Amino acid sequence: MEDGALKSVLQGLGLGVAVCDPAGFEIEFENASFFGWFPPDGGATESLPARVPGFDADRARARLEKGRPYVFETEAGTGARVVSLEVEVRAATLDGRDLLVVECRNVTKRREAEYMLDSYSKMVERNTRELQREKDRVERLLLNLMPRAVYEEMTEYGSTTPTRFDAATILMLDFVGFTSMAVSRDPSALIAELNDIFTAFDRIVELFGCERIKTVGDAYMAVAGLPDPSPDHAHSIARVALRMRRYLERRNDSHPEQWLGRIGINSGPVIGSLVGVQKYVYDIFGPGVNLASRMETLAEPMQILLSADTYELIRDEFSCTDQGEVEVKGFGMQRVFSLEGESSSRG
Repeated sequence: MEDGALKSVLQGLGLGVAVCDPAGFEIEFENASFFGWFPPDGGATESLPARVPGFDADRARARLEKGRPYVFETEAGTGARVVSLEVEVRAATLDGRDLLVVECRNVTKRREAEYMLDSYSKMVERNTRELQREKDRVERLLLNLMPRAVYEEMTEYGSTTPTRFDAATILMLDFVGFTSMAVSRDPSALIAELNDIFTAFDRIVELFGCERIKTVGDAYMAVAGLPDPSPDHAHSIARVALRMRRYLERRNDSHPEQWLGRIGINSGPVIGSLVGVQKYVYDIFGPGVNLASRMETLAEPMQILLSADTYELIRDEFSCTDQGEVEVKGFGMQRVFSLEGESSSRG
């Protein structure tokens, strides 16, 4: 390296440059940047493996023998002045002599940018997961308030349209003596029991493809035939009612406290709609709902009372008892039936 002009150019570069003997990687020349990043430790050895952390001599020879450069990354400096460096070693010929040229580039800013980008990406992924969890939680809550089809309409269009359903069957249930139970018993235990019962009812309703509309105190309302029409809406609700009663009978056999439910069922047209602005509630309206409520009021404890319209829909598959005509508030004289069970002749 006798060329003074070339040395002067190399010394002025921002890159770290060194020239080595390929046999033992002995450093024959280095510019100021290379020296500043990899200063000698005072020992007699002035080779790349001794001066440059992370230099793998065997791997370097293997790459160079294949005519490829050997590239790796390392760090230089101490404390707050540590910099990230990309080191490239490649073969070169100068004045007929085989040499190795080592170039070191400061990639600290690039690494910092990559680290920031990686951190940002991880933060975005974390926030996305948290948003998805929150979205799932909100969806579960809303699906407890409204049928899925109504929820999907609301999320897609931002609102829902009140819909008339001409063929639906409504079930109304409440418990005999609940008010006195609420006064005389421990509130926490009472509500825990009511929650257990309503949870069981929800499973029964879902099992038969019906919808729980709402609970108000000890009252429970379910419907079949909406939001998806079903030709067997009355049959589905009848099976729900029978299994609700059976559940209560079995529970009462094993618990000291007796829960005696009255169930009223009616079939007819209803209107379903989402009501409320800040607190959404999906509800159903119409004379069909009112008559189901009247059937529940007239029922005896643990009795399932049907309107004549429901009876006509299920009479061939269920066993019912004619209760005669009774005065129904708002509806005049109505013939009512008691649902006893599914018909044994049902194929």
